Amino acid sequence: MQNTHRLSYSMPLARSLSVTSLSGLEEWDEEFDLEDAVLFEIAWEVANKVGGIYTVIQTKARLTSEEWGENYFLVGPYVESNVRTQVELIEPTNPVLKRTIDKMNSSGCKVYFGRWLIEGSPYVILIDVAYTAWSLDSWKSELWELCAIGVPWFDREANDAVLFGFLTAWLLGEYAAQCEEPPHIVAHFHEWLAGLGLMLCRQRQLPVATIFTTHATLLGRYLCAGNVDFYNKLAEFNVDKEAGDRQIYHRYCIERAAAHCAHVFTTVSQITAIEAEHLLKRKPDIITPNGLNVKKFSAVHEFQNLHAQSKNRIQEFVRGHFYGHLDFNLDKCLFLFIAGRYEFSNKGADIFLEALARLNYLLRVNHSDVTVIAFFIMPARTNNFNVETLKGQAVRKQLWDTAQTVKERFGKKLYESLLVGQLPDVSKMLDKEDFTIMKRAIFATQRQCQPPICTHNMLEDSGDPILTCVRRIGLFNSSADRVKIIFHPEFLSSTSPLLPMDYEEFVRGCHLGVFPSYYEPWGYTPAECTVMGIPSISTNLSGFGCFMEEHIADPSAYGIYILDRRFRGVDESCNQLTSFLFQFCKQSRRQRIIQRNRTERLSDLLDWRYLGKYYVSARHMALAKAFPDTFIYEHHDPTSTSGFRYPRPASVPPSPSLSRHSSPHHSEAEDNDEDERYDEDLEAEKDRVNIRQPYTLPLKNKVSAVHEANGNGNGVTSNKN
Repeated sequence: MQNTHRLSYSMPLARSLSVTSLSGLEEWDEEFDLEDAVLFEIAWEVANKVGGIYTVIQTKARLTSEEWGENYFLVGPYVESNVRTQVELIEPTNPVLKRTIDKMNSSGCKVYFGRWLIEGSPYVILIDVAYTAWSLDSWKSELWELCAIGVPWFDREANDAVLFGFLTAWLLGEYAAQCEEPPHIVAHFHEWLAGLGLMLCRQRQLPVATIFTTHATLLGRYLCAGNVDFYNKLAEFNVDKEAGDRQIYHRYCIERAAAHCAHVFTTVSQITAIEAEHLLKRKPDIITPNGLNVKKFSAVHEFQNLHAQSKNRIQEFVRGHFYGHLDFNLDKCLFLFIAGRYEFSNKGADIFLEALARLNYLLRVNHSDVTVIAFFIMPARTNNFNVETLKGQAVRKQLWDTAQTVKERFGKKLYESLLVGQLPDVSKMLDKEDFTIMKRAIFATQRQCQPPICTHNMLEDSGDPILTCVRRIGLFNSSADRVKIIFHPEFLSSTSPLLPMDYEEFVRGCHLGVFPSYYEPWGYTPAECTVMGIPSISTNLSGFGCFMEEHIADPSAYGIYILDRRFRGVDESCNQLTSFLFQFCKQSRRQRIIQRNRTERLSDLLDWRYLGKYYVSARHMALAKAFPDTFIYEHHDPTSTSGFRYPRPASVPPSPSLSRHSSPHHSEAEDNDEDERYDEDLEAEKDRVNIRQPYTLPLKNKVSAVHEANGNGNGVTSNKN
């Protein structure tokens, strides 16, 4: 008699245009066994860092490995430079997979097997696409005959997609053929580069449950980069014409076909689901938000100290960069940053620069003593470090060495004076030579030019979007400006001679991350800020912003500022961003500390132990659709309860415009006012009540939740042999 595995959930999985309530996660029932199922997760970015999908797969691997154990395999391209540093090549332990790989290798392929050296140590199958390039023309012909999709010879990325697609379909087909009993295979494909493999699986009618996840639509990214009123005209686009005009029609066809062929179609956010429905013509079955391994970023009870340490390192860089013009108080200096791919409009660098110009005006007319330094960390084409920038760090180091020399001489004289029992004569502690050394050091800091905007020599200085905008708004790091700009057109590295910090250290040292993106399907940068306790600004056009708006009643109280770029014009959005920045500048140091505490407590919302549940449900849904005789998916109507939301904090708000002071007048001593109505431990306890304990998956092949057939929900745990 055939076993039937029942999939039952207490919440609707088809509610795709709204990220489902996190409070419902712990109520999901696991009612089937994965013993005879195997999962292949296929992406071009497996052990191959290109963009954000690498982060998704890398951070999710541990949780998926815990769920599937030895039956979880990641499939990606073989890139020798990456394999040398990230992968331990071994022999396959699964006999079916070993036979599959041996058969493919004997048929003219090069397929490697190993462990990816990341958290969870998942198995990886790496396919050398270049080795089978001789088959490209015949496979292109087959693609045209089967699907009427023609791939031009000059599109190297699409050529790789064809090779990778046919090879992954070959792998899955061979694996199914080598199985002695009918297998239950789940294949999860990420993005259009892997999508062709999914299409071939369906065309060849392989026994595979397929899932396709788009992290950003091809056409959406291209349209937004072209300054199109994207979201207001989403329903009006002639998608075939738009794709053809941009010479990506063949790519678009692969992406759209993969979305329609898949048993389950998912995307990463509510805003991208709306986009996919219009551009790919299929509504996603479920939203699968991107998470992080929060443990990696969490520094229990230490993140405030880590912020102070990293901030001091940034201050050292600033001392060198602004030597000769260091006429502002570093203790009243706020560090803002934007980071990511250099997409000037898509990432919101344009609106950020305009808001900085307006903020500079507000700070000056209000005679604020706060100085804002905005960092732009966006890789661009450069040929080397800027000489003036390197000189600044050399001058700072020279001043430090001079101060140490004078300090040692001073200390020696003080020591000798105390030894003979005399109080030192301060006027004689520093002699003429000491003053000469110090004067020479001061003269060395004189500078005839303004501190540089860019830390590197740009190859296309005159046409660079950021530098062109800076020239237009006139922020040249002059002494009169309260807003300074530093453009670092290279990813951060701890080995840099200029700013020797890695990205995580740098983020921890900043006060606010600013990401006013126009096109951002998810947004890992504000998510990383959140888990490190750093407030951030995102938009209601980013997946992260939509997610936070749905689950937090008042996001700004928790340091998550959501900019409205969907229903406001550019100028209105810019004014709103300026207002956010100005209010942030008015916060006292203590208010910023309170806000960072609140922000850090949101990190559980972004943990894969919560968000991984959506991937679990997508796989279960795919199994039920592909193998209806074996797996049953029961759809439940939506419950009347709304999604979980963090409430507004009951204690004193962090925003100065809303704060209620215990005394009628604001005093300079407020930073240390212990009578202010805020109890950190009490508020943390309230937040802990609002967030559920992280879900823990049962270990593969050891523990399984078995529910009674009458559906009464009483679970009995049994050990499996």
